[in-house]
Amino acid sequence: MPTGPEPSSTADRPPLRRRLLPVIALLLLAPWAAECSWGGFAIDDFLPVLIFLGPMYGGAAILIRETARHLGAGWPTIVLLAAAFGVLQAGLVDQSLFNPDYLDDTQYADTRAVAEATLVPGLGFSLRQAYDFVGNHIVLTICAPIVLIESFLGAGRRLRPWLGRPGLGVVGVIYLLGSLLIFSDSSGRKGFLASPLQLAFAAALVLALVATALLPRWRRPRPRRARRAPHPLWVVLLVVLVRFGADLAPGWPGVVIALSLAAAVGALIAYLSSCSGWGQRHVLAAGTASLVMAAAFAYLVPPYSPASPAAALAGDIAVTVITVALIVGAGWRLRASPTVHVDAS
Repeated sequence: MPTGPEPSSTADRPPLRRRLLPVIALLLLAPWAAECSWGGFAIDDFLPVLIFLGPMYGGAAILIRETARHLGAGWPTIVLLAAAFGVLQAGLVDQSLFNPDYLDDTQYADTRAVAEATLVPGLGFSLRQAYDFVGNHIVLTICAPIVLIESFLGAGRRLRPWLGRPGLGVVGVIYLLGSLLIFSDSSGRKGFLASPLQLAFAAALVLALVATALLPRWRRPRPRRARRAPHPLWVVLLVVLVRFGADLAPGWPGVVIALSLAAAVGALIAYLSSCSGWGQRHVLAAGTASLVMAAAFAYLVPPYSPASPAAALAGDIAVTVITVALIVGAGWRLRASPTVHVDAS
């Protein structure tokens, strides 16, 4: 959570044009990071992804970011709201969490056996799949795009809201329409409808995550610790540990290891964020490490639908170029900005 400026009044806001630029950037970056950055689509599908999934993914990222910044909250609120969005998306919108046939018409049909090894009795969903779906929404759809766009902004604008109530209303409508499109489209929900118990479980979990995200405790700044924050590269290594640790074992032992590592590393990063010297460079490292790994592994995974080797390779190369350009550009922008202490609590 930031310990910097409080939410600004309308009089303190930059002109509308300057506030809309990061909004549009986040609207486009969120769907690209969610679906293209890890090799899910060949290069000729990038534009359709932005058009059809931008309202839902981008709209959610904007609403989550703006909610946190209007409240004067920070990364715990953003992460919890991102988790709520992940459950909402996979459990209620496209319902991929409960649909055992969801990937059967893709090149990932062979992952069904792995998913069924961790089925939750009575609820009919794979905990391993839930970890992957929701975890990817947290780190790729929401957190990485927000970190990147905020890092490009000056220190005075980074933690402030971009939109007022009218703008939030417009984005909310865009998000709802985008979600409705996926819910009703034949390639979105794929004709599947979860059971009432499954839908009730997902809805209850979403409400619980949102309620936890909005707790006042996340808006209280913590005292800074005398201990010096580590170099940002150490933060990257912690995130890499979670990524590789998630694949150490199959079945239930693997899920336990993955969840334990994610919780431990998250708690450690929250602790380190209150140390002296923790700044936006550390936040950028923590928030984009998963994006870098996704781009690296894109060369090893197939896109959802069969594509020519040339189109698939062109997409992977484009992912690498875009990822490097974004992170290097954000890092360069931070070097030119004053250092501001932020934390993850």
